[in-house]
Amino acid sequence: MASGRIIFLNGTSSSGKSSIARELLDLLDDGVFFHLAVDGFNAMRSKRELGADELDASLRRTWMGFHRSIAAMAEVGNDIVVDHVLSEPWRLLDCLAVLRPEDVLFVGVHCPLEELARRELARGDRPTGLAAHQYDLVHSHGDYDLECDTSTANPRECAQQIQKFLPHRPSPTAFTRLRRRYLAEDQSGAARATARGIT
Repeated sequence: MASGRIIFLNGTSSSGKSSIARELLDLLDDGVFFHLAVDGFNAMRSKRELGADELDASLRRTWMGFHRSIAAMAEVGNDIVVDHVLSEPWRLLDCLAVLRPEDVLFVGVHCPLEELARRELARGDRPTGLAAHQYDLVHSHGDYDLECDTSTANPRECAQQIQKFLPHRPSPTAFTRLRRRYLAEDQSGAARATARGIT
């Protein structure tokens, strides 16, 4: 059984990832795609109020489970559109360790800080300054297969750009290059996350 393709959208909160993902599900007609969003996984958690340490531990487990859910869905042949915010180095390392790098089209979703702040205010469902906090972190690894800017192209246009690029994924992929840079392989070939050079 062939593994599924993974279109991995990474950008700050309010950058337009979810809107692009919805457009992709409408456009892509050469498979059955699922949109897996980290916000959706967070929303499944019980609403009991947690202390800071307990919340941090719960969020880390949530993200780790999210990454492995993507891997499991793709492993049995499902095509996936991932919507994520790689604002902590370990999140990228974990994704590199558990996802097949040759299956991933890694897409950077960019938007200028001023526009992010405007969108954040208009949405009213995000803490003020969240996007600004994430801004210098999410793209710090500096390598993508494809990048788009939602301040100059609308979500449909970004999705069309991704759809056109998908059959021509590069080899090696950005995930392959990043995996070589940041992960060590043990003798069995399994990836082990390290912190070499990632900020």
